[in-house]
Parts: sequence; C-alpha cells; structure tokens
Amino acid sequence: MKEQGKIFAGFAAFILIMAIVYGVWTDSSKGHPEAAGTTALFLAFGLCAFIAFYLGFTARRVDLGAGDNPEAEVSDDAGEMGFFAPHSWQPLSLAIGGALAFCGVIFGWWLMFWAVPIILIGLYGWVFEFYRGENRNQ
Repeated sequence: MKEQGKIFAGFAAFILIMAIVYGVWTDSSKGHPEAAGTTALFLAFGLCAFIAFYLGFTARRVDLGAGDNPEAEVSDDAGEMGFFAPHSWQPLSLAIGGALAFCGVIFGWWLMFWAVPIILIGLYGWVFEFYRGENRNQ
C-alpha cells in the first residue's frame, strides 16, 4: 500500500501543477480563469491527495504486502483477498435512483421525489444486505 500511496501522491502533484498552469493559461487569454476546467482539476487534485493520504495512513497500520517488496514474486500475493458479495441487486437500485436524481437536475426538481426514496432504499439494502435474507452471516 505504501507504493500505491506514493503513486497517487505523484498523480496529485502532477494534477496540481497542471491545474495551476491551466488556470494561468486561461486567465491570460480572457482576463479570468476558465471556471469549469480549473475547478475540475483542483477537485481531481483533492481526490488524488485524499487517496494518497488514505493509502499512506493505512500502510502504517497493516503488514507489508507483496507490492511493497521489490524482491517479491507474483505468487507471494496469491490467496484470499477478502470477502466480496456474490451478487447484489442494491447497486441497480442506487443506479436507477442516481439516474433519476441527475435527470431531476436537468428536467425538473420534481423528479427528486421519486429519486430520493429509491436511493435510500438501495442504500439501506446495501448496508444491511448481510444481516438478513439468504446471505445472512452476522
């Protein structure tokens, strides 16, 4: 995880430099920086920096993985990586609710009356998926 944190820190530094260059470049031609692209680049910097911080912070609390060892073999990383849901209908509910919510921004806020309950049902179902039903394990 330590190496992945360094990679994302490099991405964050590169995006920050590009955001500054983009802001200055568009500012010189129009008198003010282009708002959408500059904002998107600074938000992308924030996301990369957040992921780099999380991976670096987590790497201090867990054992070294095969990715952090330069002498490791591919087979060193074999084995169980964790528990993953075999199947779930909840992401479909969240996708439909999210699509309706975004359509509500475009066509009218009244669509949010249908989008929000669908999103909440999907979120509730996804969080408590393994506490009830056939996949119960708690």
